[in-house]
Amino acid sequence: MPFNPKNIKKKVDACYKTLYLRQELVDAVEKIAQENDTSFNSVVVSMIEQCLEDIQSEEALREEKP
Repeated sequence: MPFNPKNIKKKVDACYKTLYLRQELVDAVEKIAQENDTSFNSVVVSMIEQCLEDIQSEEALREEKP
């Protein structure tokens, strides 16, 4: 399934965190943001959300197997 960043427009409870990223990661995320007409932050948040959903799905599948 291809990654599709979400445009995050509505305000939700949030907090600030500082991340130190390799320049090559920043460049790659900025490229994705530009290609999808969205912000760097939206791409990063979408990636984290997708990763967490994938982890939860994998855990659920493992729990189902006997």
